[in-house]
Amino acid sequence: MFQLLRGPLTVLGRLLLCTIFFMAAVGNKIPHFSDVAKVMESVGVPAPQFLLAGAIVFLLVGSLSVIVGFKGRIGAVLLLTFLVLASYYFHPFWKLEGQAQQEQMIQFMKNLSMMGAMLFVIANGSGPMSVDSLLHKRATAPADERETFAHTSVA
Repeated sequence: MFQLLRGPLTVLGRLLLCTIFFMAAVGNKIPHFSDVAKVMESVGVPAPQFLLAGAIVFLLVGSLSVIVGFKGRIGAVLLLTFLVLASYYFHPFWKLEGQAQQEQMIQFMKNLSMMGAMLFVIANGSGPMSVDSLLHKRATAPADERETFAHTSVA
């Protein structure tokens, strides 16, 4: 029974994991580009407009890559890179005290858990029901089965 659910659960997991990154780009960073760049500058991010453009690319490409499972490991590396930098610049709990320190530590720890999830994807790939899995099956299928894949893909 579990094997039957493995594929759909993996797809749902990838979707739930990456929705936050996709929505951060589409719902906040793109429509409020200037404001976000100003905030980045205020916390010491160098070349904020350039790095914000890069962050948007990392968020969009990384999240879509992991969600559909195409080059999911690369997408997870992009998101991991974003998380490391965002955690350092925006959640420096070690510089704060009191309630502010506690709040930023919680945000930092949430990012840390997502970093762990990205390391899991990097180590294990996108799993079943992914483009990577489909491409791997096609590449390793015997020649007569590859013919079948080719005909079903065109139709």
